[in-house]
Amino acid sequence: MRCVVLGATGYVGGRLVPQLLDAGHEVRVVARSPEKVAEEPWRDLVEVERGDVTDPASIETALTDGEVVYYLVHSLARKDFVEVDREAARTVAEAAKTAGVRRLVYLGGIVPDDEELSPHLASRAEVGRVLLDSGVPAVVLQAAVIIGSGSASFEMLRYLTERLPAMITPRWVHNRIQPIAIRDVLHYLVHAAELPSEVNGAFDIGGPDVLTYLEMMRRYAVVAGLPRRAVVPVPVLTPWLSAQWVNLVTPVPKSIAVPLIESLVHEVVCHDHEIAGHIPDPEAGLTHYEHAVELALTRIRNADVPTRWSDASTASAPSDPLPSDPDWAGGTVYEDKREQKTDASPEALWDVIESIGGEHGWYSFPLAWSVRGWADRLVGGVGLRRGRRDPRRLHLGEALDWWRVEYLDRPRLLRLRAEMKLPGRAWLELGVESDEDGGTIYRQRAVFEPHGLAGHAYWKAIAPFHGVVFGGMVRNITGAAQGEAGGS
Repeated sequence: MRCVVLGATGYVGGRLVPQLLDAGHEVRVVARSPEKVAEEPWRDLVEVERGDVTDPASIETALTDGEVVYYLVHSLARKDFVEVDREAARTVAEAAKTAGVRRLVYLGGIVPDDEELSPHLASRAEVGRVLLDSGVPAVVLQAAVIIGSGSASFEMLRYLTERLPAMITPRWVHNRIQPIAIRDVLHYLVHAAELPSEVNGAFDIGGPDVLTYLEMMRRYAVVAGLPRRAVVPVPVLTPWLSAQWVNLVTPVPKSIAVPLIESLVHEVVCHDHEIAGHIPDPEAGLTHYEHAVELALTRIRNADVPTRWSDASTASAPSDPLPSDPDWAGGTVYEDKREQKTDASPEALWDVIESIGGEHGWYSFPLAWSVRGWADRLVGGVGLRRGRRDPRRLHLGEALDWWRVEYLDRPRLLRLRAEMKLPGRAWLELGVESDEDGGTIYRQRAVFEPHGLAGHAYWKAIAPFHGVVFGGMVRNITGAAQGEAGGS
């Protein structure tokens, strides 16, 4: 079938595309920034269309002659995500009906009975209703916590368990949850494309185990080979306070941790297993929790994480002009430009540049970077702990600590866009050039576009530290490249 995937640059969508291809379907990927899929191994096997679920015209074009549409988009990190997701779902539903689409498939959350839902779960349920009422046959798959390398829920669980041998926990850790492995989620999504047109409804999907969050943490510790975790429950810890703790201890920022934890306040357990009447369970059976954790940890250890929760970016696209570029029209722009010649080869220098961040750090004044990262977390930013998917190779659009890979011209130029909390917009460029004498030149440029008086004051305040931070980066990156070349 001709499958159209909305949200292919996200955590689930990026894993669904190759599964659909393996099942023999034709796939069209719709993305705000098609450049983000340029390096995906499946790029040449799919059709790529530029589109935005908030833009009716682009979505109508993207859905033309599509048979099955996968809606895997949400705006969780935005404060107005309820309104944005509602309008986006209506846009897609109307476009699907106009285009004569045969099937809509949506992945939402399990909806508890007779409870006042959190804004996150209520929004997911509302999107599901919009699609079911569209006049196009729709399947809404409803899952609780997804266990897989790189998922936001798994990262939160992993870091809380690994970093806190003793925990003061809120009451919600005793609520029951029915987690599901990402491989089983993909099984249901792929087979949903083949359902007959009379199937129109919502179906709960879950793994074979029903556990409390506390049991999930303790079983994770066993699989990971950690000592038993001591837990002291405290009833006064609200979801909001819990989210502040998650924000400080895990890579998941407060903007995402708050709605995730508010959802865990409910018991999210499958009401039934009616989905089996339409889509049989996987041949080997549904994946048990411990095995799902083991599979996820193996991928992490092998640096084989195909997608991460942080892959989804904000609306600012890589095609946006950079301040100081010829086609940019704006106000004041501050720059810090540095360069240094090195005896290292261009290849050795690029290897160091592309492996920057994550475990390798930023090659300059680690304490300053750490303090700035913690400060960003305290005000609800992403901080430095998002890390990277692969220790050596970057991908366009992926998160890199508090940066986003905005432009990647291997092996010449890497441009990073800042996603920390700032009174303005910031970029960092790291480049490699060969000079006329056969040597190598390292070029580095930091760009800051201030917003208001606070932005100008911010740049002036940190300018005295640029020599230490940015100057140190130049010296240490070229030094590392020379050392790498000498070692080889």
